[in-house]
Amino acid sequence: MIFFQIDKKDKSNHIYQQIYKSLKEAILERKIPTNEKLPSKRKLAEKLGVSINSVSNAYEQLLAEGYIYAIERKGYYVENITQFNNQKETKMNFPDDLKEEFSKKDEGWLSLSHMTADISMFPFKEWMKCEKIAIKNHKNELSDISHPQGPYLVRKTISRMIALTRGVKCEPEQVIIGPGTQPLLRQVLGMQRENIKAAIENPGYSRIYQLLKDMNFEVFPIDLDKKGIDIKKVEALNPHFLFITPSHQFPTGIIMPISRRIELLNWASASEGRYIVEDDYDSEFKYGTDNIPSLQSLDRNQRVIYAGTFSKTIMPSFRISYLVLPPDLLREYKRHFSYWIQGSNTLNLFTLHYFIESGEYAKHVKRMNNHYEMKRENLIKELKWKFRNGIKIKNVPAGLHFIAEFKTDKGYKKIEERAKKEKLEIYSMKRFNLLGNIEEGKKIILIIGFANIKNEDIPVAVDRLYRVIY
Repeated sequence: MIFFQIDKKDKSNHIYQQIYKSLKEAILERKIPTNEKLPSKRKLAEKLGVSINSVSNAYEQLLAEGYIYAIERKGYYVENITQFNNQKETKMNFPDDLKEEFSKKDEGWLSLSHMTADISMFPFKEWMKCEKIAIKNHKNELSDISHPQGPYLVRKTISRMIALTRGVKCEPEQVIIGPGTQPLLRQVLGMQRENIKAAIENPGYSRIYQLLKDMNFEVFPIDLDKKGIDIKKVEALNPHFLFITPSHQFPTGIIMPISRRIELLNWASASEGRYIVEDDYDSEFKYGTDNIPSLQSLDRNQRVIYAGTFSKTIMPSFRISYLVLPPDLLREYKRHFSYWIQGSNTLNLFTLHYFIESGEYAKHVKRMNNHYEMKRENLIKELKWKFRNGIKIKNVPAGLHFIAEFKTDKGYKKIEERAKKEKLEIYSMKRFNLLGNIEEGKKIILIIGFANIKNEDIPVAVDRLYRVIY
């Protein structure tokens, strides 16, 4: 029997762990022959000067992992274990191209990003009250796997809410909840046959563009005119799926008028197999006038796939989005994904239900709408004062960002480098020009977000931006 020592002073490893590791190593190195009987628990404990319990725990762990086997009333024996092909263990060198650099922005950074939200006014106290109610009322649902589309109660609440706020016509059965718009679209688009043609706004949402390309769709970026996506180019291309943001075009901010909406719906209904994906990503925020009804609310032929999210109204890290599918796509979805496990946190879903039902969600959206409107006005005022004739703002009173054109002799790459040095987070139009053919010259276009900038920091951020541009 191989002998090994136990370090009783080693507090980092329990005694049973030391026994387990020593025996495992000896078995793998063939120092203990296959099928050899191990000493009894008592005998090994006496030899090592430890308790029987320590030996017993070590044997049980080895047995569980398959290094030894037990014969009733006889004892423990070494299992026949196949050796590794490469007996010499080599240190793995993790590839440099897969390494990540952890970078946390320090306190000195300011953000003019469009991808943020202001959570300083979020009613966490009310949210936690709703969470407690959810736990109390839904213990059975929380201890089980949710419906693939999300709990029916939550889908019913969402369908009722978007009917009131966005005019969306749907039944709870048509709602599919998931941890983001991208994974939901990947599911729906993954059901489609080969040789699918898709079209998307240009400039547009680059993440969806990349998703479509990764799924091997034929993807065609279509330019915009003053009313949104060019209808003539849509008709000429005749895609199966058309991806648009009609209520607040991303990133230009164009609000699609009723005339273009009807033209698009007429195009979609003129032939089978045509669908419009309406991404209604930040429609809750409209300044000066009431919200514009969704495109889906005008759809008489079930050709619009409506996409909504709570990332803008609650917070970006709150990964709950949803799709509203036309009945024919819903039928196909159920056929493909009846086995699917819901990807969103069930507790968060039920909490959201009570948050909406209690009226707290509507209060929060209204409060943030006023808050964002004030910040937006302050930022635009400061930009105009600082840049004077050097800036041209596309002032569309909606959403959480606007477009600003700056006169400058610096290119996009230089602007990004200078912004980093100034600790200012900004995004340019270059990122969202899907064909990559944006003009470099005497001007640059930035997408200016205002959600996560404090009012008192606006002058400082604008000063930094001025130094970046000039």
